[in-house]
Amino acid sequence: MENWQRAFVLHTRTYSESSLLVDLFVEYSGKITVLAKGARRKKSSLKGVLQPFTPIIVQYSGQGEIKTLRQVEGISLTLPLFSISLYSAFYLNELLHRVLVAEVEIPALFDHYLKSLQQLAQQIPAENVLRSFELALLENLGYHVDFFHCSVTGDKVIESMNYQYQIEKGFISSLLVNSTSFTGKQVLALGYRQFNDEDTLRAAKRFTRIALKPYVGSKPFKSRELFLKI
Repeated sequence: MENWQRAFVLHTRTYSESSLLVDLFVEYSGKITVLAKGARRKKSSLKGVLQPFTPIIVQYSGQGEIKTLRQVEGISLTLPLFSISLYSAFYLNELLHRVLVAEVEIPALFDHYLKSLQQLAQQIPAENVLRSFELALLENLGYHVDFFHCSVTGDKVIESMNYQYQIEKGFISSLLVNSTSFTGKQVLALGYRQFNDEDTLRAAKRFTRIALKPYVGSKPFKSRELFLKI
């Protein structure tokens, strides 16, 4: 890979006394792992650049699972994230790290990720940002759901009716009320990405938890534990 690409650091881990393995989210390459030689040395210029939420451009090479980082430059200051916004951004990184398949190109998702970080830095309510990103992630993974029609009859979703959500099928009108049921108002809010009250926000969180579970598994998110401490 010779061309410069925009990227963000998702996760780092030590590789040797002087180097790091860095998981990157790269605009046109998706998630890749690179070896950053010498990044742990005291005088390494890479230390201040290979940080989460710092916009960077990278060049790397190699054909195996682990590429070699050739060059990296910061193109902007680290986004100003604090408290809930910071923990929310860590959640986005952890989510991407778990869900993305290595070297699958999803440039539209990169744009959603960048926009979400910018919104968190601007102190836009974190819950709204997270739910919108989770829905964008599902869509980019090919998890398509029709939020505007009953999946059995094809009738338009009506605000006052109840719907059951069935994985791989969609929303079906129903009289049952349980953990997988949603009002028509909540379903339409999901479709329009408009969470204007606590009810639709809670419903959006419940839906994304259901839909993402096959991708993320049951292992707790470390970033969620941070929320509990504030």
